[in-house]
Amino acid sequence: MKRLINIFAAAAVGLLLTGCGLYNKYEQKTVAPADAFGTSQDIEHAVGEASIAQMSWREFFTDPQLQQLIEQVLANNTDLNSMRIAVEKSEAALKAAKMAYLPSLYFAPQGTIASFDNGRASKTYDLPLQLSMDIDAFGSITSKKRAAKAVLLQAQMQQEAVRANLISTTAQQYFLLQVLDLQLDILMKTDSLWNASLETEQALWENGKAYSTAVNQMEASYLSIKTQIVDTRRNIRAVENLICQLLAVTPQHISRQKWGTTILHHAEAKGDAAESMFDTKYLKLGVPAMMLERRPDIRMATHAMEEAFYNTQAARAAFFPGITLSGSVGWTNSAGGMVVDPGKLLLSAIGSLTQPVFARGRLTANKKIAQLTEEDLQKKYVQTVINAGNQVNEAMADCMAAREKHQYYSRQVEVLREAYTGTHELMDNGKAGYIEVLRAQESLLDAQLGEAMNMYDAANAVIELYIALGGGS
Repeated sequence: MKRLINIFAAAAVGLLLTGCGLYNKYEQKTVAPADAFGTSQDIEHAVGEASIAQMSWREFFTDPQLQQLIEQVLANNTDLNSMRIAVEKSEAALKAAKMAYLPSLYFAPQGTIASFDNGRASKTYDLPLQLSMDIDAFGSITSKKRAAKAVLLQAQMQQEAVRANLISTTAQQYFLLQVLDLQLDILMKTDSLWNASLETEQALWENGKAYSTAVNQMEASYLSIKTQIVDTRRNIRAVENLICQLLAVTPQHISRQKWGTTILHHAEAKGDAAESMFDTKYLKLGVPAMMLERRPDIRMATHAMEEAFYNTQAARAAFFPGITLSGSVGWTNSAGGMVVDPGKLLLSAIGSLTQPVFARGRLTANKKIAQLTEEDLQKKYVQTVINAGNQVNEAMADCMAAREKHQYYSRQVEVLREAYTGTHELMDNGKAGYIEVLRAQESLLDAQLGEAMNMYDAANAVIELYIALGGGS
């Protein structure tokens, strides 16, 4: 007997030593690319210790009306509310996982009435409290609790990602409204100018100094401006409706300031709003490691690997014995083979060990699936970092392109305005035809509209850069 006890003791110690590794905490070993932002002169110039992502969205967006709009979106948006509920569900699941260490307690009263051979019926009853407790000898409960915590962290990161996306989308649509207002203003002024040109051409035709074809061509071009005004107003309505969807309200007018009234991301900047918007003096990227700490999708990928690690640990723990302690305490009038009344106090305690021997391959398959999932998520983490760095690189390139084009557009508008004024004067003096005036008018309008849209592209690129670096807190 003593020898048998020693064998069981040695086996128990061996199992405990084997299962010690199941309590290990997750340590990230997957290495992300060091040059996540890529290599270019613009990137190298902008990389430093500080980052625009460290600015809160209230600091980054200085327009008071935009700030109020973002606050309303964050308060009312349905998608963000769904993410909040998802976080609360994960919190409840984590709480349940933590409670798994505690014993379960049930009150299970029962009673019977029995009669043998038409004899007098006997009545028995039991009023027990039943207790059961799983002993986490091999880390199964611990691994599941840690996995549940990783799931909660992923839900929180998903909530942050939705929040950042709402902030960027709201800001982008707000600036698009401002640019559309600017384009509408350009079209309205052009409408007045072209109307004057049409009236001049009609006067020349009435005096026999121009052909009717010139008047018709002028009128056709003038009417095209009218259609562009209608299209622009329709686009403004569409953007306002989109913002209302984000706000979860019925369609209505969205209040906004004029373009250039406030600087996008640094109130201390002076001068031209468009140029200061993408000034590299303010567009600091920080360092790639900071991006890994701030971007919700990268942190979510990290916690996904953590969850997979603990799921693998739990799958390994399933191969080890399950130890359960159970007992009951209560009042009964059925003790042994004799029915007694009044009842007596009944106590019982049981310890059980269940060692899996053959589970039809289920445990092995679960372990293999968990390991493959862990491997897959490690590769996805690296790809997530690469995608994030690519977004930063693309946003920075868009900022630089918008800045360079802004200089060309500004000069183009300036020279075309001079050309239009000069050509119109020549036509008034009979030294130029309507074709030259039309071409000058159309070229100037195209350049003005293009300059306005390039301003929006610049704002959009800066917002994309801010979010790509992990801003939006």
